[in-house]
Amino acid sequence: MPVAAIAVGVAGFSYVYGQAKEAKRVPDQVSGGRWVIHDLSRPKPPVVTPGTFPDGEKPGTPPSDAIVLFDGKDLSKFKSGNGDASWKVENGAMIVDGKAGVETREPIGDMQLHVEWASPAQVKGDSQGRGNSGIYIMGKYEVQVLDTFENSTYADGGATAIYGQNPPMVNACKKPGEWQAYDIIWRGPRFDAEGKVTREATVTVIHNGVLTQDHYRLTGGSGHYNQPKYSKHDEKLPLQLQNHGNPVKYRNIWYRPLQQLGERNNVVDWKPETPAGAAEAK
Repeated sequence: MPVAAIAVGVAGFSYVYGQAKEAKRVPDQVSGGRWVIHDLSRPKPPVVTPGTFPDGEKPGTPPSDAIVLFDGKDLSKFKSGNGDASWKVENGAMIVDGKAGVETREPIGDMQLHVEWASPAQVKGDSQGRGNSGIYIMGKYEVQVLDTFENSTYADGGATAIYGQNPPMVNACKKPGEWQAYDIIWRGPRFDAEGKVTREATVTVIHNGVLTQDHYRLTGGSGHYNQPKYSKHDEKLPLQLQNHGNPVKYRNIWYRPLQQLGERNNVVDWKPETPAGAAEAK
């Protein structure tokens, strides 16, 4: 490119930028007019130190703002029924005991959830009888855990299926015994006073770095040979890990609570410290 052309381009950019600084303030439609575009008084995103990804036998680490449910040491954040969690902990992993499931002691709502799991290295059974467990979000909506590596089963029951509803887009399962990772973005349903659904639940799932559920809108809770349907419940409920009789292992379980959505589907409902547009954009 000729030097003269570069000079003209730079001068033009400076001119446009100068105009932008002096232009009238433009309300930001995404925030519903609470801010102006490029408003320096708009709250800045909090700083989060990223964690690390799992690497084979080495588990990942959570980001700095995560709430850790299981760090490989104990099951203090879980219970079975009215008592302590019945599963055992070995070599940094919690193992399904074949007797009961476990659930978090605290209720959880909208969240980013990370779970690492491994099916038994020694293959036993097939279809739904091979490395079967499940992540029951809010105790009602199942993201299937299953060894589907070269294991044929029904499509809506494979790994990361929304069980009985929506098959995964692809099968990203690793070999039996290898550690796998689920990253789940969950927005729970909302109900009015009469129990009518005002917002269906949505879920996005990434399996070993591969998108398998893309903002799927659930039609109700999970069941076996049942039509899914909703029943009114709280916005926060315990997370459950299923006992299906197979010694599936779990490790590095954490979540990040998500802020409430605003009127628009992709907007967090900010609570500004100052009135909209209180500070001039600079």
